[in-house]
Amino acid sequence: MILRTPLVPSASPLSDNLDNIKRMEDAGAAALVLHSLFEEHLGQESDQLDKRFTPGVAESLTNFSGRIDLAVGPEAYLNEIVAAKEAVAIPVIASLNGSTLGGWIDYAKKIEQAGADALELNIYWIPTDPELTGAEVEKKYLEILSHVKAAVRLPVAVKLSPYFSSFANMARGLVDAGADALVLFNRFYQPDINPEALDVSPNILLSTPMAMRLPLRWIAILHGWIKADLAATSGIHDASGVIKMLMAGADVTMLCSILLRSGIEQIRVIERQMEEWMEKHGYDSVAELKGNMSQKNWNCSDPGAFERAQYIRGLAASRQTMSDV
Repeated sequence: MILRTPLVPSASPLSDNLDNIKRMEDAGAAALVLHSLFEEHLGQESDQLDKRFTPGVAESLTNFSGRIDLAVGPEAYLNEIVAAKEAVAIPVIASLNGSTLGGWIDYAKKIEQAGADALELNIYWIPTDPELTGAEVEKKYLEILSHVKAAVRLPVAVKLSPYFSSFANMARGLVDAGADALVLFNRFYQPDINPEALDVSPNILLSTPMAMRLPLRWIAILHGWIKADLAATSGIHDASGVIKMLMAGADVTMLCSILLRSGIEQIRVIERQMEEWMEKHGYDSVAELKGNMSQKNWNCSDPGAFERAQYIRGLAASRQTMSDV
């Protein structure tokens, strides 16, 4: 995709409303990711879905408007894709959230038929079985991607966590299996314990700018070494965060928490701030920024040693700061 800017709203409750989708485009979003359809809901309405949704009959789908529940069923999700494509000119990316092959394969085909421009596979899975090896976990990710890629011609991005023993190797494996892009990173939401109610409590916290350090590091490491686009997500709250991610090598910077916290108009604010910064520093295009602070651009012969050197520099700087205090 050729995007006007690297600013793309990521999957969130904001996109479960058609008016919000239009506002995102008006505010300058270059593309958008719809809120996720969860694997757990793919079994719902499956019989009705097969009967009613076939290529060429999109006009028969019910109109999508207003706020809907996050537990949206498969048919309603297809309706949303159709409606969003009719309402905006920017690319609309569907999102499937799950952890097994399940019904993903057939449903990925239906998403393609509904007109989505791309598909994001949000593989949200915490392996808790102590008998499960790291190799088996990696194999599961690769199988999901390979099966989906075999079923559709859409560009497919994989949104995943950083928790692999050799993340660079896993990233390359996903690209070899057909990933057109990697979205770094998924944030696992940590539950809390309510000692009064003696219960486990959901505790979804919006990100802070500090959260961008992890994707920043890995995008800087991977840029130029894998043949896939890199989308940065988590912790990007302002133009400075976007610029840092671009310098690391990101192709796209995804916005979520800042839009939930401060409103959709922040897309316009961030774009304006980016333009001001680029003009001040003599950059004519985003392409001039991309990757100029990536690890590859430093021409280091031993990337592992480079990472340790930065670690030691950081410790030395912190010691100096503490001694000054």
